Amino acid sequence: PLVATIASADMGLLLRDDVFVDFFNTFLNLPVFGQTPIYISSMGRWDLWPELPSHLDPSPPALLAWLKKHRLPHFCKSSLCLHLVLCQKLLGFIRSGEAAKLLNWQSADQWLLEKCISGSQGMWRFRAFVQGMAGEELTNFWLTTERLLGLDESDARQRDLYLSLLHRLKATHLREGSSVVTLCRTIIGSLLKARHVQPISTRREILSKMQERALFMIQSYWLPKFFIHCKMGMEEEKSCRPLLQEYQERLLWANSQEPSGFSENLFTMHIRRSQGLSGPYCSKKAKAEIWTLVQEGRDTQEVKMPSFQVQPERQLGPAGSTKASHLDKDVLGSIPQQSEHPANTAFGGKGGATSPKRPRPNAEQVLHLEDLCEEKVLPNLRSSAPLVQLPTLKKLVKTLSFLPWALSAETCAGRPFRDFLKRQDRSMETNLLDLWHDLEEFLPVVLDPSRENSFFLRHFIGEKICKTYLEEGTIQQLPLETRTLRSLRNHLMSGEFSPWIFRAQKEICKVLCCFYEEFLADDDRTFLQFMVKGMHG
Repeated sequence: PLVATIASADMGLLLRDDVFVDFFNTFLNLPVFGQTPIYISSMGRWDLWPELPSHLDPSPPALLAWLKKHRLPHFCKSSLCLHLVLCQKLLGFIRSGEAAKLLNWQSADQWLLEKCISGSQGMWRFRAFVQGMAGEELTNFWLTTERLLGLDESDARQRDLYLSLLHRLKATHLREGSSVVTLCRTIIGSLLKARHVQPISTRREILSKMQERALFMIQSYWLPKFFIHCKMGMEEEKSCRPLLQEYQERLLWANSQEPSGFSENLFTMHIRRSQGLSGPYCSKKAKAEIWTLVQEGRDTQEVKMPSFQVQPERQLGPAGSTKASHLDKDVLGSIPQQSEHPANTAFGGKGGATSPKRPRPNAEQVLHLEDLCEEKVLPNLRSSAPLVQLPTLKKLVKTLSFLPWALSAETCAGRPFRDFLKRQDRSMETNLLDLWHDLEEFLPVVLDPSRENSFFLRHFIGEKICKTYLEEGTIQQLPLETRTLRSLRNHLMSGEFSPWIFRAQKEICKVLCCFYEEFLADDDRTFLQFMVKGMHG
């Protein structure tokens, strides 16, 4: 599987792939983490945030070793990695002779479609396009199945997650009348008929063939529709005229060859030097400074950054954002990580379930098609300019103020906070974190009845939450108010929305807050150990 290939690959080689770098940068900057570096591949430069103290001069090999051990394993368990794999599958099809022959695409068409769909933003556009149509269910099914097929059901540590994903598939995509079953009915029938001739087809084989069929439909039907949609949109945007002009010129070049997605820059990988910062390294303080600006409602332009703005919300949309990233809605969420009770929330999703105290994204966050036509800003950053220069702040917010955002991002980051709690043998806190995530996933599902699987999915999640956490004996063991948990159970049993969800999540955050601060401190210590060791190694 491609995920396993990524997990075992050399970091330096992975970073030569521009598509991987795009997804990996998005992952590295999810606000659950302490250190959030970004790699500017065109310059071979790493920018660290928070910056290291000025007396430290870290080496790129030490940074790559840290990434390989403490970030890449979580990335490979994340929903972003699954979207990277799907993006690579789609790009492979676009570049193939099969696509050119089947869809009568010329090299210029392939070039323009790659521009539209490459990277995390490209997949965001595609997910937004298929939303509410059969293409959405096919994409969700492919991603969920990819995660499931990457698990070993004979491994006791993975079996609970495997069964949870399987039950989810049965409750949604594999029920009678779904788009997936309708598309794959002939495959299922032929496999069942072949039982008397061949060995009994395993569940894994059936799902694999159904996944292949779903992918082919996405590639051969939904991709061309998406391409037409993009071209029509670009024709209406003045800023896209240069791109369309180049497209028209390429149509005249019969045999133009495009380079692969691997970077061949002449820069030596390096880390931008610290801008004279002194004092101890502390990611908790750096995060508090960012979130103080968000909570105070200051214009993000007050954060002086060359060419672009600090917008934590763009990385992390609240659960109720109507324009939240489609990379994370439903499927991102429906791909739980390895846990006994996997959480399936997303850091963005349809619906309106935003906690009153969570900041909402502004209109500038919405990704427009004309972004395709703009030059990438990161390569144009001045090497002498600090990545972030914050104005003087009167009073920093407390961790509890931004903890819901960090927890929302955690699901899409491969569950690093959960792994930390497990290593600390904090079973009760781990259980609370799983409950928080399951409640977060339930909200967009119950508040959006228009989704194809809304009825089945909300009852599936509601019953799972009640059975796992809210049985009478279990309630007494949780350090939350009994009234909150019982009121929650009464509504979730029937798959209904309840404002008690917000109350429960708030109580959970109060319990987990100090442990999240310990998680950040542990991340800081580990990062500094690798950097210092790299200086003396």
